[in-house]
Amino acid sequence: MDILTYLINGISLGSVYAIIALGYTMVYGIAKMLNFAHGDVIMIGCYVVFLTMSEQGLPALLAVLLSVIVCTILGISIEKIAYKPLRRATPLAVLITAIGVSYFLQNATLLLFGADTKAFTSVISLPPLKLAGGQLSVSGTTIVTVSACVLIMIALMLFIKKTKAGQAMLAVSEDKDAAQLMGVNVNATISLTFAIGSGLAAIAGVLFCSAYPTLTPYTGSMPGIKAFTAAVFGGIGSIPGAFIGGILLGIIEILGRAYISSQLSDAIVFAVLIIVLLVKPTGILGKKLHEKV
Repeated sequence: MDILTYLINGISLGSVYAIIALGYTMVYGIAKMLNFAHGDVIMIGCYVVFLTMSEQGLPALLAVLLSVIVCTILGISIEKIAYKPLRRATPLAVLITAIGVSYFLQNATLLLFGADTKAFTSVISLPPLKLAGGQLSVSGTTIVTVSACVLIMIALMLFIKKTKAGQAMLAVSEDKDAAQLMGVNVNATISLTFAIGSGLAAIAGVLFCSAYPTLTPYTGSMPGIKAFTAAVFGGIGSIPGAFIGGILLGIIEILGRAYISSQLSDAIVFAVLIIVLLVKPTGILGKKLHEKV
């Protein structure tokens, strides 16, 4: 039963990575930029839930909803202030700006709330599910996390394929200038992408802290990096790829922690990524892009 328990825990952790990776892959696929401040938006979302539940006594559902709203506004603000002026800049300039925004959010939170570790109260009260005659227990947090991940991925794919805004995103991802000539509002489309990605970051952060109930200004850093790894692993720019990459990464991390070394689990994750990229540089579901000259 141990292996099943580890697999379930890996799928649960991987689902969180997948939700975060969906935000990364949407922003990259449409705006062609890597938002390395994404992990810190997760942390801000967790602090909103922590403060509203512990100090204001709001119900969990209302606190999560408020967190999504705050993170959505924050994502749009970051895009408008930090990234929009660099729309025509080099990728290196955008990357350095993203790192700067990340450090700004971390240090602003550090000044406001201090470096002390906060005990995060889980927002999920679902009882565990007993399987195999009670020998295997699946926590309520795992059930909600995996279900949320699958529903979010399906909803995103339907949104992209079936709505006008989703079609605009596809057009912008193919060619910004051509999309603008066809009447697509490129700035509004990119802002919407950041809004969706940041809202997902809030949900992922709450699920992550519910499973691992500690909170500091640096809580979002490592999950953010691993989720980016998952997006690259699955094929950055692909929604199903982000989902598959996140799940596989979570399973690899948990199995590595259980059977090899808990101290080397992070190294194992990144080593597997290097091997995958050596074999298939575009990731599992990524497509090779042919640039015109």
